[in-house]
Amino acid sequence: MFEELSNRFDSIFKKLRGRGKLTEENISEAVRDVKRALLEADVNYKVVKKFSAHVQEKALGSQVLQSITPGQQFVKLVHDELTGLMGGSTRQIKFHNNRLNVIVLAGLQGSGKTTASAKLALHFRKQGHRPLLVACDMYRAAAVDQLETLGKSLNIPVYSDRSKKPVEIAKNALEYAKDESLSLVIIDTAGRLHIDTEMMAELKEICSLSKPDEIFFVADAMTGQDAVNVAEQFHREVNFSGVILTKLDGDARGGAALSILDVTGVPVQYVGVSEKPDGLEVFHPERMASRILGMGDIISLVERAQETVDLEQNKKLEKKIRKNIFTLQDFLDQLRQIKKMGPLSDLLAMIPGMGRQLQNTEIDNSALGKIEAIICSMTKVEREKPQIIDGNRKRRIASGSGTTVQDVNKLLKQFDTMKQMMKRMNKIAGKRGQNAALRSLSPF
Repeated sequence: MFEELSNRFDSIFKKLRGRGKLTEENISEAVRDVKRALLEADVNYKVVKKFSAHVQEKALGSQVLQSITPGQQFVKLVHDELTGLMGGSTRQIKFHNNRLNVIVLAGLQGSGKTTASAKLALHFRKQGHRPLLVACDMYRAAAVDQLETLGKSLNIPVYSDRSKKPVEIAKNALEYAKDESLSLVIIDTAGRLHIDTEMMAELKEICSLSKPDEIFFVADAMTGQDAVNVAEQFHREVNFSGVILTKLDGDARGGAALSILDVTGVPVQYVGVSEKPDGLEVFHPERMASRILGMGDIISLVERAQETVDLEQNKKLEKKIRKNIFTLQDFLDQLRQIKKMGPLSDLLAMIPGMGRQLQNTEIDNSALGKIEAIICSMTKVEREKPQIIDGNRKRRIASGSGTTVQDVNKLLKQFDTMKQMMKRMNKIAGKRGQNAALRSLSPF
């Protein structure tokens, strides 16, 4: 989402780093460029005005002007201001252990509330909670069906009753959750195409009845400044405690993420990063600021790896590498672990400095899929002993995987090179008595 903004910031900072010394004149010029970049990213004008004033004031201080590396100091200053603009630190939700916890989701129709409800339930179930989804959107066609389908696919219970009104459904759902000893209720409320009195009255009544611990406003990041304006109106009515920003993986300019906190005083709590059920992440202002400024996000990368990597499988792999019996099946298993972490372009962008290097490089996110298809078209024996793959076998594999013989040859050559490198590293590790070299050959 922030690709264009990142590119703009990168060109601004590159210009500053090229100057040995910063002056009031070139700082003012850089601040004007930052201001223009934020406005083009659809950040609220009042927010941009306040942000640029803070940056200029601090940049003209002695810490930047008298620094040995003034350009880097300016980048750090913008990073810190961006972090503060988005909330400063991540707000942690505090749940009660001795009673039922309730979350209400609010927002306009089409913002992604129903999908966000299911993603949120899955997120909290991973943390040990026993969630119940409640279908209170009785107006949008198939809204109840959608939540029931999502609940079934995730094995999360859904409370629905098409014969009752939303407030009564919420009341009965709370009683059901208590009877079933569930720990968390997530209520999906109705939205409209625009804010109206009837919708707000119903939402207020549901909140009054359920006494939620958290009210999350769900905003579609693709709507830009409209999302900020709607958030402001919702906050006046129901005083929500957090924001879920959906479709952050889209191609919108990202201004909503940088504006909502300043306008409403409420931070973005979660962001939707994909359409998959697990495509919901806790929003970390400092990490997002680093991504925007091209500094990467190694902490999030490590966390993704920890969530998806099979440690037992990696231990077995390490033993195979030591014995030099790494096969194409092992290679395939490693690729599948990487694929679970998300698109390759997103993972590479999280590595510090890599974002800038990839600016003019086309990342083929389907490359791993092509490799997987080729290996899956091989027999078990071929995966164990790729040296037996002759011309006829290559043609069969290419036909079965929808690729070319050249693609098969390329994969086999890369795999052979990798095995040779592993063999050399194995010898080095054996001589030095170090396992670190072996571990470095695994993606994790």
